[in-house]
Amino acid sequence: MKESIPFEDHLASTGISGLDDILMGGLPSSRFILLEGAPGTGKTTLAIQFLLEGVLKGESGLYITLSETKDELNGVARSHGWDLSKIKLFDLEASDEDGLPDGQYTFFHPSEVELGQTTQSLIDEFERIQPKRVVFDSLSEMRLLARDPLKYRRQVLALKQYFTKRDASVLVLDDLTSSNSDLQPQSIAHGVISLEKSSPDYGTDRRRLIITKMRGVGFIGGYHDYLIEKGGIRVFPRLIANKHGVNFTRRIAKSESPELNALLGGGIDYGSSNLILGPAGSGKSSLALHFIVAALNRGEKAVIYLFDENERSYIARSEGINLGIKKFIASKQLVIKQIDPAELVPGQFAQMVRDSVELEKVSCLIIDSLSGYMHAMPEERSLILHVHELLTYLSQMGILSILLLVQHGLIGRMESSAIDLSYIADSAFLLRYFESKGKVRKAISVLKKRSGYHEDSVREFSFSHAGLKVGRPLENFEGILTGNTRFVDLPLGGTSDE
Repeated sequence: MKESIPFEDHLASTGISGLDDILMGGLPSSRFILLEGAPGTGKTTLAIQFLLEGVLKGESGLYITLSETKDELNGVARSHGWDLSKIKLFDLEASDEDGLPDGQYTFFHPSEVELGQTTQSLIDEFERIQPKRVVFDSLSEMRLLARDPLKYRRQVLALKQYFTKRDASVLVLDDLTSSNSDLQPQSIAHGVISLEKSSPDYGTDRRRLIITKMRGVGFIGGYHDYLIEKGGIRVFPRLIANKHGVNFTRRIAKSESPELNALLGGGIDYGSSNLILGPAGSGKSSLALHFIVAALNRGEKAVIYLFDENERSYIARSEGINLGIKKFIASKQLVIKQIDPAELVPGQFAQMVRDSVELEKVSCLIIDSLSGYMHAMPEERSLILHVHELLTYLSQMGILSILLLVQHGLIGRMESSAIDLSYIADSAFLLRYFESKGKVRKAISVLKKRSGYHEDSVREFSFSHAGLKVGRPLENFEGILTGNTRFVDLPLGGTSDE
């Protein structure tokens, strides 16, 4: 009886880990795959990585180019530090020029050249090399040569049948620049990968891809962000929280302050997302750091993502409130990642968090702040869904997440923030300024905690070189949370509840 071939053997790895994850292992082997996208989306880079991965697996590769010269392809490779010596580059323009009499038009004058001659040239080269992986660049020139849509479709279909019958995995590029572009290649191809590029008003270009179709295999649908950098393309698979999760024991995270723990009914839980809201300078970062330092003292690992502050000032401020973190950074227990908002895409940040959790094995993290994260990508329509999915993922992985959110204004009534995650946060702290006896003071309260009891009192708190101090309930004041604070003169020994 004939042995069945493992499914993985029917997949051709692209050499791009994120893309292979989206494709559940790679492209279907011995199939005709269309890679389409406007100029500048990275088609050539992805195609070369596909061939280089084949070289690593002992598979011969052929790059057939109608639109770029060998020198241009080698230039792309050099920019990424790649060596193409083991890949055959077949330049059809040079091939046609060599075989034409002087004065006759080259391939790039299609009105003077028969499409059949071009097709035969690349077939001859294929027969000579017998490659396992082929890149055909690009269909746009073939479309111009054919002129007639029916003739073009027949030629593309003939190429598909020819290559696949010879057990070759073929990646066909289309730059979508022809004025008569249509869906003919998509209907013929076994699979279609579409690359897109957009430019926001400020910041880096955003690139994303989508698998339009891939017959016979599973893949992760929707858009996935990617970057082109030295060394090739990095793809960030769209995060699907329900695909991840671990079994973990419920634990309570205590801060370094007994009074703060009492306010919280003992502490906050691992596997929870905890939101700290308040105006600028009210102590959100310092408060969050108390929980992280406590975890570090227990021997755990943590990561802090900074959007609004640089690492140097953050470390200096920790020293000023008796929460020195230099030793934890030196021992690599704590990693601070300063994010450049203008250079970030949502999928990239989600992948950074996943790497911290799954590779670096952190147990708690701070995002400082969600406001900075939102402002980094103001044109991203679905950013709230990115954040929702990320927090759900962290919860299912048992991570203690502390999220900071800046409310607009310093005193008086606070304006609503650009993002409202209070519905998903497991606990919510509210920080406020208030005035008393000619001084500006700070108040803290816990508005919600899903996992159990918490105090409903409003307490004064402050930071100093001695650390965090949480005072008694502010029984003589009302309206602190709304910004309309007023002093209430209570009778001796009385409370505001009387």
